[in-house]
Order: sequence, then C-alpha cells, then structure tokens
Amino acid sequence: MNTTNKDNKSFVTTPLGIGLLACLCCFLWGSATPAIKIGYEWFGIASNDIASRILFAGIRFIIAGILTAIIGSIIAGKPLYPQKTSWGMIVKLGMVQTVIQYIFFYMGLAYTTGVKSAIINGSQTFLTILMACLIFRYEKLTSKKLIGCLIGFAGIIVINYNPEGLTGGITFKGEGAIFIAAITYALSSTLVKKYSQKENPVVLSGYQFAFGGIIMTIIGLIMGGQISGWCLKSLILMIYLALISAVAYSVWGILLKANPVGKVAVYSFTNPMFSVILSFIFLNESSSFGLELIIALALVCIGIYMVNKVDE
Repeated sequence: MNTTNKDNKSFVTTPLGIGLLACLCCFLWGSATPAIKIGYEWFGIASNDIASRILFAGIRFIIAGILTAIIGSIIAGKPLYPQKTSWGMIVKLGMVQTVIQYIFFYMGLAYTTGVKSAIINGSQTFLTILMACLIFRYEKLTSKKLIGCLIGFAGIIVINYNPEGLTGGITFKGEGAIFIAAITYALSSTLVKKYSQKENPVVLSGYQFAFGGIIMTIIGLIMGGQISGWCLKSLILMIYLALISAVAYSVWGILLKANPVGKVAVYSFTNPMFSVILSFIFLNESSSFGLELIIALALVCIGIYMVNKVDE
C-alpha cells in the first residue's frame, strides 16, 4: 500500500508524468468546443435558441459538479464538503466561472466556427496574466510576459482579419461573446487563486459547477428552453462533456498540488492546438484550415508558452 502511494506520487512529479497528465487535461478542454457544437446538433438546439443552449449547459455542469465532488472525495479518501464560510465564495465563483462565462461561451459557439473559438479562447491565458499583474497584483508584469501577451493577441487578430476592414468577420454574438467568456474566465482564475487559500480548490470547483449548473438550468427552463434528441449516443456525449470538467480540473489540481505552478502551466499552450485540430477533424471546418490558421495558432501557442515559461 505504501509503495503504491509512493510510486503514484513520484509519477506526478516526473517530467513524463507532468507532461502526460497536463496534456490530457488540455486535450479534454480542447475537445469541449467540437463536442458542444456536436451536442447542439444531436440535441436539436437551433443557433437562435438561447434558452435551450443555457439549459444544455446547466445540465452539463450539474453533472460535472457531482462528478468532480465524487472524484475529489475518492482521491482524498473521504467525502468533501465545503466549510460553512466557503458558501459565499462558491456562489460568487459559480456566477462568474460557470453562469456568466458559459452563457456567453455557449452563445458564441452557435455563431462562429470551432476553430475561431479555439483561437480566441487562447486569450484566456493572456487576460489572466494581465489581470493578475495589473489588477490583483499577484505578480509582476515582466517584459517577457508582456511580449507573450502581444504575440498571442496578434494570433487572435490574424484569425479574425478581413481585408474589407479591421472589424470584418467579427460579431458580438459570435466572436465577441467568446471573448467576453474569456474575460470572465480570467476573472474566475484570479478568484480561484484567492479563494483556494481558504478552501480546497477541488471542493470549490465541484460545488461551484453544481451551483452554477442549477442556476443555468432554472434560467433555461424559465425562458422556455427544451432539450430533445435524448438517446444513448447523446447521453454519452453529455456525460463526456461533464467529465471534461470533472476529470480535467481534478487532475490539474493534483499536478498543481505536487509541482510548482509554472512547470504545469507551461503545457497550457497545447489547449488551443488540441481544440483547433479536433474542430478540424470532427466539425469538417476544412475551410478554416489554411495559412492564416497556421500562423494564428503558432502565434497563440508561442505567446502562451512565453507567459508561462519558468526561468531556469
């Protein structure tokens, strides 16, 4: 028993263990974009049906919250419950990280391509760095981080560039909504950093998922949202979407607990890479797979790598 625990612990601190598990998390997060768009089709959700999209997201996150709490409890060897003083943090985090972020994210996915969503989502890392440095003062904004942010945003400009004008190819309900979701993600990341000093981050994630999912489900139902097309394959897809959050956040938390943050975060540059590739494969977005996409993806990945790279 002791030997097994020791072996497991040593694996998550080795370069191979960190790389494999971190890339697994980023693969799961990257697969969310095509999986959600496929879910719209399988569950019969029209692009203009905001209520049903919100309901769809709410169901996903209720399941994700339950699975996160279960996985976390298994890892901890005991049931995980929030402290009485943590409920306020869970409510705030649930509203920002789940409700607001994913209402805009799900709306945006219906009005833009999965590839563009993947590139714009790459701005999450840069926005998180800027917010942590300039607003919350958690760390210093070094020249390397600033250059990385600029390079990453250059990638977002490239993928949205249209010769007819600087605003060509961008709509508020499409690319704009995805970018607002990225901003709320950055805010939620800084809140998690603050709140995790007082509460287990797995507890925060699981219970805020469940709370946010309940709120989104109620909103979707009140607005008249409906989910149809339930069958074995659509049920499996819904469970997979829930597992994306449950597994990825749990494994990422284990890595962060056992290793310096920088050694783990550097692998986040693979997130948009996986998302773009999987969107190309499963959504048949071949028209987006050209020179502009390759340049944009390269810029985003370089930028994310620069802002996360640990100085030796």
